[in-house]
Amino acid sequence: MKFTLKDYQDEAVRDVLVNLRKASRRWHEENDKHAFSLTATTGAGKTVMAAAAFEALFHGDDTFEFDADPGAVVIWFSDDPALNEQTRFRLMEASELLNFTDLVVVQNTFNREKFEPGKVYFLNTQKLGKNSLLVRGHDPEAMYAERGEPFPELRPDMRSYTIWDTIQNTIDDPSLTLYLVLDEAHRGMGNATRAVLDAKSTIVKRLINGAGAVPAIPIVWGISATVERFNAAMAGAEGRSTLPHVVVDSAKVQDSGLLKDTIILDIPEKAGHFDTVLVRRATDKIKEISAAWAEYAKQQDDADVVKPLMVLQVPNTPDPNEIGRALDMIFQHWPELTSDSVAHVFGEHSTQTFGVHAIPYISPERVQESTWVRVLIAKDAISTGWDCPRAEVMVSFRPARDRTHITQLLGRMVRTPLARRIPGNERLNSVECLLPFFDVKSVEAVADALMNGGGDVGDAPLPGRRVLINPKEMTPNPSIPESIWEKFLSLPSQALPQRVARPVKRLTALAHELAADGLLPDAGKTAHGEMHKVLDAARTRYAGEIATARKGVLTVDGKTLTADLKEKEKSFDDFWEEADYSVIEDAYRRASRALSPDLSRTYAEYLATKAAHADTPEDALMEAHADIAALGLVSEVKTYLDGEADKLSKEWLEKYRVAIKGLSDERRDAYRQIKEMSTEPQDIDLARPNSWMAATSVRETNGSETALPTYEHHMLCDETGGFPAEMNTPEIKVLETEMRHPGFQAWYRNPSRPSQDSLGVAYFNNTQTKIVRPDFIFFSLQPNGTIAADIVDPHGTHLSDAMPKLRGLARYAETHPNVYRRIEAVEKVGDKYRVLDLTNAEVRKAVADAKEARTLFDSGVSSEYLTPD
Repeated sequence: MKFTLKDYQDEAVRDVLVNLRKASRRWHEENDKHAFSLTATTGAGKTVMAAAAFEALFHGDDTFEFDADPGAVVIWFSDDPALNEQTRFRLMEASELLNFTDLVVVQNTFNREKFEPGKVYFLNTQKLGKNSLLVRGHDPEAMYAERGEPFPELRPDMRSYTIWDTIQNTIDDPSLTLYLVLDEAHRGMGNATRAVLDAKSTIVKRLINGAGAVPAIPIVWGISATVERFNAAMAGAEGRSTLPHVVVDSAKVQDSGLLKDTIILDIPEKAGHFDTVLVRRATDKIKEISAAWAEYAKQQDDADVVKPLMVLQVPNTPDPNEIGRALDMIFQHWPELTSDSVAHVFGEHSTQTFGVHAIPYISPERVQESTWVRVLIAKDAISTGWDCPRAEVMVSFRPARDRTHITQLLGRMVRTPLARRIPGNERLNSVECLLPFFDVKSVEAVADALMNGGGDVGDAPLPGRRVLINPKEMTPNPSIPESIWEKFLSLPSQALPQRVARPVKRLTALAHELAADGLLPDAGKTAHGEMHKVLDAARTRYAGEIATARKGVLTVDGKTLTADLKEKEKSFDDFWEEADYSVIEDAYRRASRALSPDLSRTYAEYLATKAAHADTPEDALMEAHADIAALGLVSEVKTYLDGEADKLSKEWLEKYRVAIKGLSDERRDAYRQIKEMSTEPQDIDLARPNSWMAATSVRETNGSETALPTYEHHMLCDETGGFPAEMNTPEIKVLETEMRHPGFQAWYRNPSRPSQDSLGVAYFNNTQTKIVRPDFIFFSLQPNGTIAADIVDPHGTHLSDAMPKLRGLARYAETHPNVYRRIEAVEKVGDKYRVLDLTNAEVRKAVADAKEARTLFDSGVSSEYLTPD
């Protein structure tokens, strides 16, 4: 793969391959047919996950411990040929192993007896419709009903095979395995007629259930935004078992940084026609964001500057003169914009005239790469599978009744331009939408839809995503001294571990990055050299077990059955044969998967150079492979190797910690991901926040808006020094109490979203590791002139995970004893507030032993939370 899979993508691909392996085996052994879905929210990278699965399916993958299926054939089926082209492009963009010729768009001239193995064939509804040249005059159901079987001489347009023949012949060939990928994730807006929808449903049912003499496709893999959508597509499936659905956790998608954290909606305060005003405002926004991206690229010494795009969404039957007036406004307020920086994606596919402006057409899939386009005019067709991460501002001229069109288009604009979160800069982690024809009431439906994924109806909720209406930007408080910021940046945050972590792979990845940044030349060679020493030591430590395992590798044992027909008796006799090359190689390949394919290769070469008794280099390498195969059979060797690899990774991360902090955001993010390649939560650095977008009002149940109260001394503020915040009673109590402590200097409302400027603490809830983000961090000046940091968290004991969170905070306090002055949890008991001081060992022991959080605040280990006099 050209891209490194995110943790959740790796997990999903692994689960998909388990299903594909199981379905293939059951098909060939028992003729059982299976289906399952991969479901993930918009922007999760479903096509990237599919590319990784196809690579493993066609070529095998040691990381996923998956053997190639030499007869694998994939049909990718969707509603739209343009969408298939876009998917094909994305697969090539993501994969190192899928070539141009491996991804075949089935054209009307297609004429083959069978599909070729190792290829993905793209089909769509129209290609299988009754008027398509691929099937014209050939209805498999009708022919089968009339004659019992279709006649080969009655093919459309004198061709040898229809597409249905090709499908049937491929399924009937025992050396081939046909997989159907049903792309339900990128469906259109729902404007299709009932006849079109019925035709599509009929075609899908034919593929899934078979038609006439054409059997059902044995394995169906649905890619969908929701399990419900896949189930709807599979309604009416006959004789097919369902494997476990692969459902991607939407919280992990948001955590990954692939999606923008904040969606900003601007609406007029009162009813009226404010389209030109908001177009002017949108132009100002795109100019500001363009300048912010240019400044960020300058800070990072990055030559590739993000060129943000503004989208003008118009009704399906727009007034060209209205669009012309909008363009006049844009050019007037953005004089640097050239006349050739505007394009449209209308269905007409030709140059359109809007007022005095002649605007060329551009195909949707080319918009992202065509950075000369800075303003794009669109209706709604652009939202069908379209993807443009650099689209950061949208003005929609659609009325409130068209909110579905708005949310689906805006949902396609949520990917981050650099495929990562920009540390501490919420402006660059957000997308803005201006709605001239909406009011406060009607915009709520848009906000609710966007909180639930937005790109597709029924998308899963996205924890961590915020939708703000008319927010205000907060920047660093100029009254906060630098010493407090230095203390803030020294606080350790924590990251979630990975479900499947490989210490050797982590070490190899770390070595690659250190070498690439010039911090440790030949780091890869050094890392493998150290691991070779570890394996040498393991061979000495576990010599007896390894010798027994090696004997097993070099010997094939079995049993001979002897049947005495006269006496009617049978007996079994053992036999042993010397293993040949293929047996040893198979054992070596299985061992290399367990230890590390790359390390096994270099260790084999290392052993071969030391093998003085071998007759030829080939014999030496075969002996080395046998040695490694034996190592892989001794479980203690892998445990020992993993431990030493993890130890070296930690040593290097600590040794080069300061140098890594001096790198660009992109490079630091690479090391952050490597840190997270662990089975245990890892400490990571906080980022300094430079820009927050904050709500300034709260909407009441009657639809009215109330301004939020503002507070002083927050580390980020508006131009007046205030910070707007919506807080409950316990939070207000904590803030007022802490502000009255001697030496108080500043406070920080810790973001609840998974951004780099949010302090996270790991905790264990049942079998899962999660992150709690304490509400407040307070900073005080101590008598000795140093800055103290305190975590004070109003703790809701009514929550089901209150106790696991307390244990997580207690564990964090224990492992970071010299970082904080206080780490406290506060809860109201009766009419008083009680506090648990988690820096106290006695309190931590009580937390470890307790079963309920409430009893701790009632017990003697807590004390009253008093406001200083």
